[in-house]
Parts: sequence; structure tokens; C-alpha cells
Amino acid sequence: MLETLLIRSRATPSEPPRRRGATSLGPERDRFGVLKGVLAAVPWLQVGMGAAIVLLAALVPWGTGKVLGAMDQQILAVDVKGEFVGDSRVAIERAAANWVGKSYFATDLSDIKASLERRPWVESAAVQRVWPDRLMIDIREKKPLAYWTDGRLVSRTGELFAPSNPEVAGKLPRLAGPDERVRDVIDMARTMSEQLVARGLGFAGLTLEHRGAWTLQLANGIEVVLGRDQVKQRFERFITVYENRLASRSDEVSRVDARYTNGVAVKWKAAEAASGPKT
Repeated sequence: MLETLLIRSRATPSEPPRRRGATSLGPERDRFGVLKGVLAAVPWLQVGMGAAIVLLAALVPWGTGKVLGAMDQQILAVDVKGEFVGDSRVAIERAAANWVGKSYFATDLSDIKASLERRPWVESAAVQRVWPDRLMIDIREKKPLAYWTDGRLVSRTGELFAPSNPEVAGKLPRLAGPDERVRDVIDMARTMSEQLVARGLGFAGLTLEHRGAWTLQLANGIEVVLGRDQVKQRFERFITVYENRLASRSDEVSRVDARYTNGVAVKWKAAEAASGPKT
């Protein structure tokens, strides 16, 4: 007799039917995949180093300012050096005393330099700090070349300046002319002076009139009129005539006019005295 074994089990549900026209879906897409890819591509080491450099650059000025602030002191003394003729060391020191008591680090040295270079005799001023509380000022004065129109001076660099004490420059040639022609006058004076000195003659001055005429003054008192045209040729003609005819009688000559084509006209002191008023 066969026994029938009945095994009861939970019914396995059948696969739900697919909806007609429905599209099957794949595995769910990772919503953070793109972000993860971007983060993975970032060179974090370089970014970190860059951030550290930026932070350090921002902290350095701040830290430097704090250190300098802690080290800062007042300026207690000013040392002045240089060779002085027109200005004086004492006067420069008095002018620089305005900065005594000011901050050693915060004081603007360019302001001091500009202030000193406004003085008539000062050509340049070099200013530097000397730790811990001093300033060093090196002054270079203008070197006067000649006296200029209206009592001013002209420097060797061609700069016109008007100090209150031009007489301290001593004995110098006298140049005159329009201010805008100062370099032309200097160049002509140097050319003539070199030739005169080579012949034992002294140069005393040179004048350029507004209409362009030149007049030379020798150290022995002779005035040489050169006019406006062919000035160098007329000057050379005067030199020739002077060496050949006038050198032995130079103390009798008052004036030489070189504006002639083939020679010069000489005005003698005796004739000048004879034509003067009688007393």
C-alpha cells in the first residue's frame, strides 16, 4: 500500500506580468558619480601647497609689521657729511633736525631727500638709516662755473640757481644771455676759453645778446666784438691778429671789432681817453 505524502509549502508567487508597452529599467544610476570623478581628478597635494603659500604670503607682511613695530625707535641724531662752500654743515644739520624724534622705520627718506635738494646750493642728497636711531645724510653741492645775468650762478651742469650768497663762489667768469640759451653760451665759452688759455690769454666773460650777437671779454680787459654770423671764424681771425700785431701792445688795446671781412678794427685806450670830456 502506497502512502501518499502531502508536503505543504508556501506558494511561490509568479512573476508579475509586464505592462504592455513598458520599458525595462537597468540598475539604478549612482547620483554622486560625477562628483566623485571630479574630486578624484583634483591634485590635492598641489592645492594644499598653493593654499599654504597664499596663507604664508598674507601672514608675512602682518608678521613683519609686528616685528618692525616692536623694534621701532625714535630718530635721535642726524649725521651730515660732504664738502661745503655755499651751504654749511651746521645749516644742513639744523634743517635735518626736523626729523629728530620721528619714527626710525616710518619716516619717509624720500621726503628728507626732496626737502634738502630744494636748498639752492644742494645738487643731490643721499639719505640712509643707521641702526638703531640715526640718519646719515651725504650732501653734494653744485659746482659753480660762472656768474650769470642778474647775479645768479650757473653750475658746471648748466643749471641756473640763485643763492643768497653767490659771492662765496669767488672769482669766476661772467656769462650772460637768455636763460633758454644758457647751454649754448657755456659751450661757446668753453671752446673760446680753451683756445685762449693755450695762447696765454685769460678768459673773463662772454655775452650773447637777445638778437644773437656775441661779445667776448678777455682777462686783460680787452673786449672783442664777434657779432652774429661766422662767430668761430671771426674769433680765429682775432686770435691771428692778436698774436701777430697786438700781443706786444695789449695793454694799449681797449676794444677789437672782428665783424669785418678781411681784418679787425682796433680801439686804443689812448684814443678813447683823448676823445673823453676835458676837465
